Amino acid sequence: MEKPAYKRVLLKISGEALAGGKGTGLDFEMIGHVCDVIKECLAMGVEVGLVVGGGNFWRGAKNAGGKMERTRADHMGMLATVMNCLAVADVMEQKGIPVRVQTAIEMRAFAEPYIRSRAVRHLEKGRVVIFGAGTGNPYFSTDTAAVLRAVEIGAEVILLAKNVDGVYSADPVKDPTAVKYDAITYDEVLAQRLMVMDSTATSLAMDNHIPVLLFALKEPENIIRVLKGEKIGTIVGE
Repeated sequence: MEKPAYKRVLLKISGEALAGGKGTGLDFEMIGHVCDVIKECLAMGVEVGLVVGGGNFWRGAKNAGGKMERTRADHMGMLATVMNCLAVADVMEQKGIPVRVQTAIEMRAFAEPYIRSRAVRHLEKGRVVIFGAGTGNPYFSTDTAAVLRAVEIGAEVILLAKNVDGVYSADPVKDPTAVKYDAITYDEVLAQRLMVMDSTATSLAMDNHIPVLLFALKEPENIIRVLKGEKIGTIVGE
């Protein structure tokens, strides 16, 4: 079997991507497709950590629209991510994929508390670890949580699966002249205020020298292509 380009990865999937074309809720066909691809990753010998967003249920302050206290709105967003974690874990178990859910806020009735050494041990044993509840703190996005967990578990790359196929010079939906980058530096992303991740997440990745590869989840097989070393999406690095 072809040797994968990476041994340990952190995959970040947005909540909207889990909703498929519906925009809200869960698209179990899409989730099943993603889980099939992750199972293939494990068969290649790749260790997979997973962070999921919660935007298909609740987007914290954005959905609150100034009518809720920010901290409480963000706490609701953390719960939204955990609902997604449980749904993805259930589909994985149905497909025979060994998986553990760990949450940044203790919810012992249905998930392990996040403990770095335990997460690493699960990965070493071939289990997928799904990290829920963001960083456990308000004012931080799940993109920041993805970078934080990636650094903590020693992932070699962050695979950022979104609804767009790469990083563009402008919003390609609004600006048809927008140019797609094959590669770009952290500094350029920050200077141009490009919507790869929020600035906190980008700075954390830059400070810890971990590359971020952004690609479209519309075709989940892109994950496998990335692991085989194919040039997919946009790589953000040094």
